[in-house]
Amino acid sequence: MHLVTFCARKFIGLFAVAGLMLTAACKGPETVSYVDVERYMGQWYQISAYETSFNEGLVGVTADYTLLEDGTVRVYNRGYQGSLQGPVDDITGSAKVVDKESNARLKVTFPDVPNFPWANYLIVVLDSENYQYAVVTDPLKYTLFVLSRTPQLDESTYDLILQQLQEKGIDTQKLVSTEQPIFQ
Repeated sequence: MHLVTFCARKFIGLFAVAGLMLTAACKGPETVSYVDVERYMGQWYQISAYETSFNEGLVGVTADYTLLEDGTVRVYNRGYQGSLQGPVDDITGSAKVVDKESNARLKVTFPDVPNFPWANYLIVVLDSENYQYAVVTDPLKYTLFVLSRTPQLDESTYDLILQQLQEKGIDTQKLVSTEQPIFQ
């Protein structure tokens, strides 16, 4: 009986430690201190990103955010398969701010995509003055998206963003540039 109680305590202890580690991991990297949600709304162009199974081969990628009356955000992501003339690949979802103090942690859900119990959209870099660029990741840093209000970002600004990410301990070596249309 004593051995069973000991093993049960060990199992519960290991489960608690694993839960704490998962909770800490799900908190993720440090976010920006504050996001004005209304200013964040609108269209963003993906400048570069970590390549994942859901964005592999996509170009001309954009994200459109619309604040709804109930306080949720409509998320519409669109890209083109293979080339800017390729077939459209798009998905619509919704987001909800989960950290009302900073507004920098959101839970985004899409139909037919596993729903995570924690904030999975973390704004870790933001042009807080003009809202012209932002960087988003998830708690496990599996994804990383460098976003801009324009299809191209000047090299000095992009280098500044990379520096900020490196200072936060985020790997910038895995970023892949996203082809975008060139407007004259």
